[in-house]
Amino acid sequence: MGVEIKESALTADELASMEAFVYDYLSASVENEEDGGRMRWYPWHSAEYRFNHICNVRELASTIAEREGADVDVVRVAALFHDIAKLDAEQEVHAEEGARVARQYLETHGEYPPSFVDRVCRAVASHSETGDLESLDLESRCLVEADMLDKVGANGIALMLLRMGYEARTHMDAAEMVTRVLERGEEARNRVHSDAAESIAHQRLKRVRWFREWLDAEVPRMDAEPETER
Repeated sequence: MGVEIKESALTADELASMEAFVYDYLSASVENEEDGGRMRWYPWHSAEYRFNHICNVRELASTIAEREGADVDVVRVAALFHDIAKLDAEQEVHAEEGARVARQYLETHGEYPPSFVDRVCRAVASHSETGDLESLDLESRCLVEADMLDKVGANGIALMLLRMGYEARTHMDAAEMVTRVLERGEEARNRVHSDAAESIAHQRLKRVRWFREWLDAEVPRMDAEPETER
């Protein structure tokens, strides 16, 4: 009976170095903007927010990978790099640009097997896939699923409420914004392929529905049409 040999066993120091590189890259992307940047109008346009999202996705993707039998090292590293170019590249090409940065880093910081580097970069390049996830390899699928699920649940609600403040909305619009999180979550649940991701989506949607019901119970006029002047 053959024994499976794992190609990569990342150390804590290696992961810490990657994290520092990613955060510094994001910070430099914001600092180097000359015209306010493509996403400057978002109040959460910052290295801190983007890095937090990356860390959220890494934890989610690692959980999915462990449950689905994927290579957790590949998924962890891909998650760290998946949005590294989000702040300095156009949305349509940020995944490919992120894969380029990931390859350059991995090929110059350590002795990672070429197959490991290729799988990481393939996952990064594929993370914005909008089609059927079944066509993706397992590691790429774990990353895509985690990226979708980060905006479902508590984080999604927090971002929507933050957007309300930026758009000068009142608290009476909260139900509408939470409903958007529910709709996004339903779309994500319909797209995910793995049992692990579907289970996470179900748990998070359940909490969002509870929060929506809580709003309805305590702010009964939340959905009422504003009274017109007489």
